[in-house]
Amino acid sequence: AETDPSQTGTKIRPEALRENFRKLDRQQWWLWSTTVLVLILLTIAIASFEFPSILSKEQETYSFYLNQAVRALVGLVLVFSVYLVYQQTMIIRMRNQLAEQLESLTKVQNLTNEVYKLAALDQLTGLYNRRFCKDYARKLMAMARRKDTPLGFLILDLDHFKNINDVYGHEIGDRILKQFSKTVTQSMRETNLTARLGGEEFIILLPDTGAKACQVVAERIRNAVARMSVPQVKEKPIPPITVSLGIAVYPEHGASLEEMLQASDRALYESKRSGRNRSALYSEEKEITG
Repeated sequence: AETDPSQTGTKIRPEALRENFRKLDRQQWWLWSTTVLVLILLTIAIASFEFPSILSKEQETYSFYLNQAVRALVGLVLVFSVYLVYQQTMIIRMRNQLAEQLESLTKVQNLTNEVYKLAALDQLTGLYNRRFCKDYARKLMAMARRKDTPLGFLILDLDHFKNINDVYGHEIGDRILKQFSKTVTQSMRETNLTARLGGEEFIILLPDTGAKACQVVAERIRNAVARMSVPQVKEKPIPPITVSLGIAVYPEHGASLEEMLQASDRALYESKRSGRNRSALYSEEKEITG
């Protein structure tokens, strides 16, 4: 997506947020360490009072030192209590700040997801849309050039889909498009990209896939679509759904994205002209003779 929501709202860096969490952990560690240390010192100091002979042999002198020690311990406890209250206040303040930052970050992430869905995804099928597909296709083509590997283009078109919309309505047509998208996606590898170009036309990009492998994939999709379940309509049963596919391979059949889309579209036209429910590989000979 070209729109960056982080430029319109509170800008929060994840690194800064993680650093704040580390500071909070360090503060808590020092607080607990200091608490344990002071308790140990107080325990040792109080235990030492059980051995007056160690402090002084004279009772009066011992009593004086005992009173001074008790006062010192009371003062130490008061100072330590103030320190604990201060540290706890700082930790609570930092936690509140982190909570606010997390809330802001969540809002930014939600906004980013919404913008991404609007900019990159087709709202009906959940597949990538035409705009995102074309941008991504150019990146795949550049990668294919660097690696000197093929990139397969498959254009798919549902046969007689206009008749389905006319006879059964667009609601049934939308349900079929959703089911078709799910069926095609399940037939693909994660490295492949499936997008909706518009209407009943779709495209699949197949990195590192030559012509023969593309034909195998096309037949697998065609068979999967033929077995696809369709909505049940009481008045008039919906006939089986079929799909026609056009195949082109970069860079064999084109040097630019526009040429590749034209080549795969012409191959699609050839499969429809030959009777539909089949796949066709782009051929310059057929283009010339046709």
